[in-house]
Formats: sequence, structure tokens, C-alpha cells
Amino acid sequence: MNIPTNPFPHRNLLGIESLTREDIYQILDLAKHLDSSNEPKFSHLLNDRLIINLFLEDSTRTRTSFEIAEKRLGAHVVNFDVESSSSKKGESFLDTALNLEATGADMMVIRHSAPGVPDFLSRHLHCRIVNAGDGSHEHPTQALLDAYTLREHFGKIEGLRVAIVGDIRNSRVARSNAWLLTKLGAHVSLVAPPTLLPKELQSTWPEAHLTSDLDNILPDQDAFIMLRIQTERGTNTLIPTRKEYVEFYQMNTERFARTKNTSVIMHPGPVNHGVELTSEIFNHPRSLILKQVAFGVSVRMAVLQLLFTASEKY
Repeated sequence: MNIPTNPFPHRNLLGIESLTREDIYQILDLAKHLDSSNEPKFSHLLNDRLIINLFLEDSTRTRTSFEIAEKRLGAHVVNFDVESSSSKKGESFLDTALNLEATGADMMVIRHSAPGVPDFLSRHLHCRIVNAGDGSHEHPTQALLDAYTLREHFGKIEGLRVAIVGDIRNSRVARSNAWLLTKLGAHVSLVAPPTLLPKELQSTWPEAHLTSDLDNILPDQDAFIMLRIQTERGTNTLIPTRKEYVEFYQMNTERFARTKNTSVIMHPGPVNHGVELTSEIFNHPRSLILKQVAFGVSVRMAVLQLLFTASEKY
């Protein structure tokens, strides 16, 4: 497995907003190479690198996917345990990160409940930083794996019609996907109850279509990315009742029957069965949810490999 000839023009991955179309395709193309390569599954490419996974917010798919990607590239991996750390004794998060870097960390993969934390640390640390989700701001690798999944299924992204449905207000996945998909020429609809669809988003993504009427756009979409209601960010206070949300925004067999016979279902997880979608839709032949998880490893391997090829001048 060879390092790409052209250096990647970023040493950190803080969000999709700062990436160009060319940057995104460089990641997706390398992920495709890694996914289809006949070379051994495990590499020694990063065998002299120490990567610390600094997750201060719960995660299953993202943390596991990063750890597998890191180990497949041969990196030394440390998973930071916040429950047994000195943060319980009052140590600041910056001091914790500085101390971890002092142990020789070459990269930190960071998930935090506060927006902007990865960017903040990138201005104080010398090691590379990957944003694995910061509050309701961005989740760049999720958007990259979603784009990869769409391209693998449809053979393209440009021209696709993609509806992102659910808790748009609080979703870092929605934000990163809106940035990425519009950059690559997809037609994006952001769909949510009015209280979860801030009108200022229209100025952020003027190409996107904002609507609260899911049923009206069902026949036109190629893909539906369903989002969970984020109760940890207070979303329950912004919808009348869970029952009413289900009535108008759940993807179920009746609603899915009104879509194209080529339309697909996606979800970043975790899935709340019976809320944003039913178990029948989760297990539908045109559900790509588990493929998203599988593709996430190759996409994150590509991100890690490219960030370590970036010149220090970046």
C-alpha cells in the first residue's frame, strides 16, 4: 500500500466546509483503492505513529471504526478513558490534551459535545487533529463515508437528489453532509418540523431546499438520510409530541412505497427503531445503513493516510 504521490493539502481534518471538491474526491478515490485492493488487509504504513482517540462523548460506530482503521494501517493506538482521567480532578481539557501530546502523540481523533473543540486544539497542539464529531457543528468523516456509500451505489454523486430528514437543527451530520453533497453537485433537501429547521440555514446553503413537507418530496428523491431525534440536545422540547413527529416524518413501509423504486435509505446511527424509521425499513433490501458502517473503515483509513502525507507547511 503506497502513500499517494500528491501530498494532501491539509494536516488536520476539522470539517467539510474547508475542503475543496478536489480534496473530497482525493479521499473518496483513495478509500475506493483501499476497499478494492488485493493487498493485505493490514499495513505497516503508520507503524511508527501514535494515535490517541480522545472521545469525551459516547460513540460506538465512529470510535470502533477509527480504531480498526488505525490498526489496519499499523499505528499504535491509545483510547483515552475520561472516567479515569485527571479531568475528574479539575484538569482543563487543554491541559489534558497537552499532556497527551507530550507523551509522543502524532495525531488525536477527538469527539466532544462542544462545537469548535477540534479547531481550538489545532491552534494549541502540534500533532494532527481529526474531528470525530463536535457538538452540533460537524462530523466530517460521517459525511465522507455517506458520500462514498452513495457513489458506490449509484456510480456518481452529481445530480442525485438527497433528502436529509429529521433533527436538522442539532445535527452535525446534516451540516457536514449539506456542505459535502452540495459541493459535489447533489441536490439536497433539508426536511424537518419548522422548529428543527432554522431559516438561517438557507443563507448557509443557498443551493439546498428547506421544507417541512416530507410527503411532498417523496417521489423525487434518490436517497433519504434519516436522522434521530437528539434528546441529549433538548430536541424533545422543540416538537409537540413524539407521536406527531412519527406521523409526519417517520420512514415506514407505506411512505417508502411512494418513493422511486431505486431510492435508498441511509442513517448515521444510532437508530431509534419506531421513531425516525421502522425496523422493516432498517432491514429493507434498499437500506444501505450497514454498508455505511462497513465503508466507514476504508474512508477513515484514507483520511488517516492522507493527513500523514500532508507537508508540515499546511
